[in-house]
Formats: sequence, structure tokens, C-alpha cells
Amino acid sequence: MPELRQLPFGLTAEALAAAQSEPDPGSLAAATRLRTRFGPDGAAAAALQAELRRQARAKFGEAAAEMIFTRDGLEQASRPDVADYHAQRFVAARVRRVFDIGCGIGADAMALARAGLDVVAVEIDPTAAAAAAYNLTGLAEVICADAETMIDKLAPGDAVFCDPARRTSSGRVWRVEDFRPSWPFVRRLLDRSRTALVKLGPALPHALVPDGVDAEWVSHRGDTVEVCLMASPRSSGRRSALIWPHHRLTVPADNLILDLSRPLQYLYEPDGAVIRAGGIPALGKSLGAALLDRSIAYLTSDQRKLTPYATAFAIHEVLPYDRRVLRSWIRAHRIGILEIKKRGLDVDPAELRRQLRPAGTSQATLILTRTIDGARALVAQRMASGTHDR
Repeated sequence: MPELRQLPFGLTAEALAAAQSEPDPGSLAAATRLRTRFGPDGAAAAALQAELRRQARAKFGEAAAEMIFTRDGLEQASRPDVADYHAQRFVAARVRRVFDIGCGIGADAMALARAGLDVVAVEIDPTAAAAAAYNLTGLAEVICADAETMIDKLAPGDAVFCDPARRTSSGRVWRVEDFRPSWPFVRRLLDRSRTALVKLGPALPHALVPDGVDAEWVSHRGDTVEVCLMASPRSSGRRSALIWPHHRLTVPADNLILDLSRPLQYLYEPDGAVIRAGGIPALGKSLGAALLDRSIAYLTSDQRKLTPYATAFAIHEVLPYDRRVLRSWIRAHRIGILEIKKRGLDVDPAELRRQLRPAGTSQATLILTRTIDGARALVAQRMASGTHDR
């Protein structure tokens, strides 16, 4: 039972329960009550953990009440069903033991253990390692060490999962040179000599994906959450987009070229994972669609097709991108609820909405974009495809 585990960070079960019973653990009144009972350090640790557990409910559900978190660890942790997906890829590869390199608070290691795999979780940060040790009690071995010293401890047949830390005391880092473990070490993991899965942010440039490594961009409930690099002696360098839970668009190796077109009857907004994976030409071909602009991720077609890889809009009107024209149109159509989407134009949708002053009983969607005829505002209606799980 969770209450029998030794709580880290100087936490006590009594202090944590008291903090969790507070309506707002971060308030001054709550802090005063907690300090009176548990002292400044105990109160601060309990209040922080109560706050993190509340935030974690959105990602971990009821399981959050039995876990210990750090701020960075909670932010970077995989969503549980995505972590289960990572684990099943190792199961499919028929490995038995997985080293979770840079395990953070242990979310993926928990999923690996749930899948029946033997797990060794390695974390260099002592605070995160303490949280992982609590979360993985009875499930996995946790080692507080530099992951880059562990690779030589792998036996033949051992696999590796790695989610490099992409946050520092200054916030999120975007350059691979700032990752921990280091990028050269990550590339070494992906040398295809063993089964290895590396989870990274979805903005990773394609040029940084090593040759022969499979790359899959994942969208989960409308959010593009990661790119997974999977290497093994059998990997082939495939690029794909996974729209959770089971729609996968494989990007062909040949370079498809789509036509350009003025806006037609329908507009398709590709899912973020499709865009990141470079799958727009393949999606456009399957939809019989053309591009509005070579550098804009919007597709247009006279055919309406159901697809899990894009949101479809019916185009009702094409207007000049002119604030006076748009304000007049909104006033004439009594638009009160206005959704504004944009690509390729330097405009703040919130500020534009204030300038257009919508007021009325109708609603509309404006899609602002570059086209082969210049900037345009498309009056559109979102179409329900029935294929998205959002």
C-alpha cells in the first residue's frame, strides 16, 4: 500500500494529508496553518506536493494521489496510455529487460513494469530519483547515477528507453546540445546495435534523426506530444504520424509534389503530427487535395473525405484579408461568436477579434491564410468527421 512506503523530501503522511485537505495549499492562510503544525520545511514540502498532485490529475487521473512528483518531472512525464504504448513496442520487440535512462519521476518505467518487463531506472538528479524510487517501489530497481556511465553495464539483449531532460533551472531547452544525457550519447544509443526508443519533443528537425532510425510523431487527444525514435537491427528509417490511438500515416520515401490551388469547397487542416512527420503530400494525395501555398499547411479540395489525419472545414466565402471588409461582414451577419485561425500571416487572433468587435447571435470561423492570390480570409464551417478522439 502507498502509505507503507517511505515518503521522500522530509514529507510525512500527516503533513501531506493536511496539505491535501486545504482548498488552496498555496495560499498564505494554508501556509500559516501548515507551518504551525509541521514547521517551515515540512509545510513547504507538503504544500508543494499537494499542489503537484492536483495538477497531475489531468495527466495521471486518480493514480496521481499515490505518486510523488517534481515540477519538471510532472511536466515531462509521458501520459500513462502513451507510456503504455512505449512499453508495448518493447514487448513487440521481444526484449526482457529495459534500462530507462533518465527516468525522471518514473512514469515510463511504471508502464514498462506494468507490461511485465524487467526494469532498471537510472536518474542523475537526486530529487527526481527519490520521487522515482517512491513511485517504483516493488516495480523496478532505481539507480541515482549518471546515465552515460551505465551503457557499459548493458548485457546483450538489454534494451534502452531514454527521455532526455529538456528543462533546466532557466526553463525548457530546445537545442539538442543542451539535453541531458548529452546528444552524442543519445545518438550512440540509436546506433541500431540494440533495441532503443528515445522520446523527444515533436519539434525535432528531421535532419537530426540518425539514418536507419524509425521516427514516429504522436498526437494524443488533439495535442502533438512527442516524436519517438526507435532503433534496432531491423529498423528501416520509416517516418510516420500516429493519431492516437491507432491511426498511422506512413510517409513514403519518394518526394510527392502537390499542385497549388485557389480555395475550393473544402479546407483540410492537417494534424500536428502529420505536419511534423512531413506527411502533408501523402495526405493531400489521399484526399485529392492541393495546397493553398507551398509553405502553408492547409489543403483544399472539392471533395469531402473523412480522415483522422486532418480537420475538415466547408468554405462558404473567400474574403480579402482587410479589417474593414471583415468588420463589415461580421456586422452584416450578426456574428457574436468568432473563431479565428491563421497560418502564414503576422496577426494576433485575440487582438484582431477585439478590433472586429463581434456582437450578435450567430457564429463563424475565419481562417486567415496566404494563398496563390495573396492573403485571404476564408469563412468556414467546421465539419464533424466522426473519426477523431478529442
